[in-house]
Amino acid sequence: MESKVVASFEEAVAGVEDGSSILVAGFGEPGSPHNLVAALYEQGATELTLIANGAGMTRDDGVITTGNLVEEKRVRRVVLAFTASTHPSRRTPLEELNEAGEIEAQITPQGTLAERIRAGGAGIPAFFTPAGVGTEVAEGKEHREFGGRTYVLEEAIVADYALIRCWKADTFGNLVFRRSQRNFNPIMAMAADCTLVEAEEVVEVGELDPDLIHTPGIFVQRVVSIPEAGGILQAPPLAMFSGRPRS
Repeated sequence: MESKVVASFEEAVAGVEDGSSILVAGFGEPGSPHNLVAALYEQGATELTLIANGAGMTRDDGVITTGNLVEEKRVRRVVLAFTASTHPSRRTPLEELNEAGEIEAQITPQGTLAERIRAGGAGIPAFFTPAGVGTEVAEGKEHREFGGRTYVLEEAIVADYALIRCWKADTFGNLVFRRSQRNFNPIMAMAADCTLVEAEEVVEVGELDPDLIHTPGIFVQRVVSIPEAGGILQAPPLAMFSGRPRS
């Protein structure tokens, strides 16, 4: 069975082209592919479409985030559950660029975002949901009534690439997520043409219990092992993202 392990984060993102659509997993810190995001930042791709839970914040500790891509105007469009900062006193580059008309920002309810991604991975082109009915997120979309309740049609999301973080992977790309890493990671891994994974530990095929695998390797194209030093992250807090998970 051919190995999908690549030697570096740089090699993992080497083929990402300008104009690509990219799913970035994570819910705050848990399961966020910080090393792959940093590698994409260094790689230089631009005119990107970014799909994530949120993407507006930059950090002061040297850790590269999707917010840095937004700030440098390398993202032309975002599809997010949160387009504004959770701290009103701290405006994000995304908010400023959106208000200036320099980036297209599509907000979607968090559960709807997750289901749009899950549907994309499952081959379901669209679905009806009551979330957002009567608000601006439903404007211009088809509405239908079921059982006396109004629903809005939402289209599935698929992307060119997905950036994923897992606890363990084998060399074929079978993935195991730990605790809250099972946020957007499993569904995003299924909804991309090319899924790139940073793994805290990589083992040989057969070493993972088949009953514990969350994402089959058929959905994964490239795997890179996170070194104990934390990869290419650049600040002292990197230790919290590297090595084995804390208890």
